[in-house]
Amino acid sequence: MSSNSTLGLPPSLDLPAHLSAQKYFFVCTLTVLSWDTLVLSPRSYKLSRTKTWPALKALYYFLQFWVVTDFVVTGVMFFSTSVKQDPDCRRFWPYEPICTAILLFAASTAHVIRISAIYSHADRVRSTMLGLLFVQAVVTAVCCGFYRSVQLVDGQGCIAGPLNNQSWVGVYWLIPTILYGVSFTFAVSRSLQTLDARPLTPWRLMLRDNLNLYGTIFFVNLINVLFYFIMKPTGSNDPIKTIVTSMAGVLTATMTMRIILGVRGSLENGGTFTASGSGQVSGISGSMTASAVGVTRGRSAPTYTLGDIHTHSKTGAGPRGADKMEGAWDGDKSSVDAPADAKVVLPIVVENESVGEESGRLPPKVNVQVTVDQEIQYE
Repeated sequence: MSSNSTLGLPPSLDLPAHLSAQKYFFVCTLTVLSWDTLVLSPRSYKLSRTKTWPALKALYYFLQFWVVTDFVVTGVMFFSTSVKQDPDCRRFWPYEPICTAILLFAASTAHVIRISAIYSHADRVRSTMLGLLFVQAVVTAVCCGFYRSVQLVDGQGCIAGPLNNQSWVGVYWLIPTILYGVSFTFAVSRSLQTLDARPLTPWRLMLRDNLNLYGTIFFVNLINVLFYFIMKPTGSNDPIKTIVTSMAGVLTATMTMRIILGVRGSLENGGTFTASGSGQVSGISGSMTASAVGVTRGRSAPTYTLGDIHTHSKTGAGPRGADKMEGAWDGDKSSVDAPADAKVVLPIVVENESVGEESGRLPPKVNVQVTVDQEIQYE
């Protein structure tokens, strides 16, 4: 009890230093949660309008619902001045570790699906991620039994903490942290592999592939683990080990939701990795690597620009049906903007083999390479 007790303050205001810090930090956590919920609402609505329900979409809405259910209820009990340690807190303490374990499992599942997808579901990557996910599920389930209600004074609220402040209970957070560290490493490695095809500055590379989101999740969980294993409590009622827990849980959920929203194209099978914005449609290959936009072909054929093709299609001078194919590039749209079957569509149509070069149309069975350089704005 602090020296303020001599002033006759109620228990809800007469807080030990570490408990007071945790309450302030929990307020910051709820602020972050409220802000992210508000900011992501328009994109959540757009995502809900897509027709299919792949696993990542279902996990997105589960995380959006569960993170609010977890931490809002926990916050109400933590800041309540009317709850009693016995029986209220003794009955409530399992809620927080169990709900948070479910939240972490859902977020980790999204990482497993996404990381496997960007490596084209390679067995090595998928087996590693699934193994870590299985270990996490077992460890967090076991550790839930070693949490108890922190023995605060009546009127100071309810919060769960490790039994007798034992540091080893921190493996509850250690295993998910390892999974997020591996996820971050795989994501960075995959991004660096694309630099040979298209060099980018580290800043643009980070924003393009959402590496900042993977890094944020890993580092906030790492800090939380360090608090569990390094910080020394002053007594059995000192909650210092769990100060960062709420922020780690909320940021893990919200940053994972942003990773899902950042997937370009469809979310089916975890989405695809379109770092260079390349795609193939009907034997025509595209690669966004040059500053000029053009279509070239061999055998001394003329060069066409996409702008010319669009102009011809609008004036009627282009090939028949070109106006039907006219449209924007969909290969780099995020999952909230692209339809479920988003593909790269080239405004080129070939209708028969008798069309000659003098007509301005492309003969069939000709390899066409399209190079596009477009500016992409990142959030």
